[in-house]
Amino acid sequence: MDAVERGELARQNFLKGYNCAQSVVRAFDDVLEARGVDPQVAARMASPFGGGMGRLREVCGTVSGMLLVLGLVEGYDDPKAYEAKKELYQEVQDLAGSFREENGSLVCRELLGLGSGPSEPVPERRTDAYYKKRPCPELCACAARILAEGLRL
Repeated sequence: MDAVERGELARQNFLKGYNCAQSVVRAFDDVLEARGVDPQVAARMASPFGGGMGRLREVCGTVSGMLLVLGLVEGYDDPKAYEAKKELYQEVQDLAGSFREENGSLVCRELLGLGSGPSEPVPERRTDAYYKKRPCPELCACAARILAEGLRL
């Protein structure tokens, strides 16, 4: 699967009802499974990050999902692994920088054109009107594509 196809999978995941972070994570189920990570567990781990962290409208959930996958694929677990940490943080900044360059921001509320502060914690119902006013499916596709390119998948 190429990067564009993986992006389309993330977009379709969002349209199925997954939140933005989960949509990106689930687009990499095969990659996670190949590394011994249960995709359902990864999706549960991503669930709080939708809506810019539970509708706080902070860091876009697609970026959080992208970085969650990055950590599961290329992360480190040795607290003394200075070089691994340095390399991972560089990759985080590169991926986030690419997302920001394409979309103008990493912040949910800015991407959605909302005012300052969090939204109510109640998720909006997924209706046709919801999808017409949200760029979220395209942001999911963008984040998954950027990650796939960064991971060279």
